[in-house]
Amino acid sequence: MTGKNATERLLADEARIARAAAILEAGGLVAVPTETVYGLAARADSADAVARIYAAKGRPDFNPLIVHVRDTRQAARYGELSETALHLAAQHWPGPLTMVVPLRSDAGLAPAVTAGLPTIALRSPAHPVMRALLEQVDFPLAAPSANRSNAISPTSADHVLATLDGRIECVLDGGEAKKGIESSIIAVRQDGTLEELRPGPVDFGGLVRPSISSIEAPGQMKSHYSPGKPVRLDAVQASDDEFLIGFGAVAGDCSLSPGGDLSEAASRLYACLHLAARSGRPRIAVAPVPDEGIGRAINDRLHRAAA
Repeated sequence: MTGKNATERLLADEARIARAAAILEAGGLVAVPTETVYGLAARADSADAVARIYAAKGRPDFNPLIVHVRDTRQAARYGELSETALHLAAQHWPGPLTMVVPLRSDAGLAPAVTAGLPTIALRSPAHPVMRALLEQVDFPLAAPSANRSNAISPTSADHVLATLDGRIECVLDGGEAKKGIESSIIAVRQDGTLEELRPGPVDFGGLVRPSISSIEAPGQMKSHYSPGKPVRLDAVQASDDEFLIGFGAVAGDCSLSPGGDLSEAASRLYACLHLAARSGRPRIAVAPVPDEGIGRAINDRLHRAAA
C-alpha cells in the first residue's frame, strides 16, 4: 500500500467482510464499524500488525488497546474472568462495555496490546459487521478508534478516511455508528471491586468508584478527542468567531439534540465536533449538557477535547 487514496472503501456485505478477514489474517489494518465508533482492527496476536496500529494512528506506546472477542469463551483465553466479570459479561455482552481484567500468562498476544501492563481490556461488540468479522477469524482483534491519535473519534467511514486515508488497507463502510461514543470501561479488580476507567453508554451511576490510577485503558489521557481548535464549554450563546454546538433550547450552528435527548446527543457528538473542526470559525463553543446518565460520558469527552 503506497500513496494517497490507497485505502479501499468497501461496502460491508458478506463478500467484502470475507475480504477484510483475509487482509487481517495477512497482518493488514481494517477500519470496522462498531455500535460505538469505528475501530482500527488488526490481529492482536501479531506484534508487527499491532505495531502498525500505533504507527498509523501516531499513538503513544504507553496507551493500551482494547481486544475485541466473540464471547466470554474466547475472552477467557486471554484474560482471567472472575465471577464478577462473568456476571457483567452476561448482563452487557455483546455490547458497549469493556472490562479490564488480569492478563493470562499464556495469552499469546503481542506485548504492545497491553502496553506492558499485567491487565487486558476486553470487549465483545454488538455491531453485526464487527461480529461477522470476528466469526471469520480465529484470532482476537485489537481495535482502538480509527482516527489519528488525539483527534476526534470517527462515527462514519468518511471520518475514518479524513485522517487515515493511505495509512490502512481498507475501511468497511457500515453506515453511521449508532451509540456514537466509545464503550464504558470498568476495571474488575481481584478483590471483587469495580473501578470506572472511562464513562460510556453503559451507566453504572454511583455503583462504581472512579479510578485514580495511572493509564491502563484507552480514553484516560487528559487531552483527547481534539478538534484542533479552542473549545469553550457551557456556552448559551456564541461569539462571532465561534461555531456553536447546541443542545436543547440552545440551537447553535448544529445541535447535539434539539429535543434535549442525551442518547441522541451521544450519537451526534463526534459528528458535530467534525463539523465544527471543518468550519471557517477558529473557535468552538458547546452548550451545557446535563451531567447525568450518558451525559457523564458526553461531558467526559468534551472536557478532554477542551483540555
